[in-house]
Amino acid sequence: MRTIKKYPNRRLYDTEASRYITLADVREMVLKGIEFEVVNANSNEDISRSILLQIIMEQETDGKHLFTCDVLSKFIRFYQEDTRDVFSNYLEKTMSFFLDQQKILQQRFVETIATNPFESITELTSKNMELWQEMQKKFIEGVGFGHVKKSSKE
Repeated sequence: MRTIKKYPNRRLYDTEASRYITLADVREMVLKGIEFEVVNANSNEDISRSILLQIIMEQETDGKHLFTCDVLSKFIRFYQEDTRDVFSNYLEKTMSFFLDQQKILQQRFVETIATNPFESITELTSKNMELWQEMQKKFIEGVGFGHVKKSSKE
């Protein structure tokens, strides 16, 4: 794990490279999949999340928005609700699912060149629907709507 220290003067110091770096350098580390932690140089407190949020904020202000105002408003509301942990877990699993599907899609694309493309796409779509339905079912159960009591007449 690479350690980056943040000093009171707001500068970031990469202890492995023995040099000061910028948020853009940290962003590149994220894109390359390099694991790191950012710690406050004085207190040794882990402040990685706040640095990652800064990077997201910078990217959101460059004119190419990932999050709409509506989505951001909903995120803020989830901080006040009892479902925050369920939502966080759901969001994390959704992102993992999306990334896994991207990898599968890329692999399938390469395989499709040698096989029937319609068959591969149909199979992938079917599997995606099954996984999506299962994930939604777990989310609904997680927020308490999945266990509806049936009446004794049924």
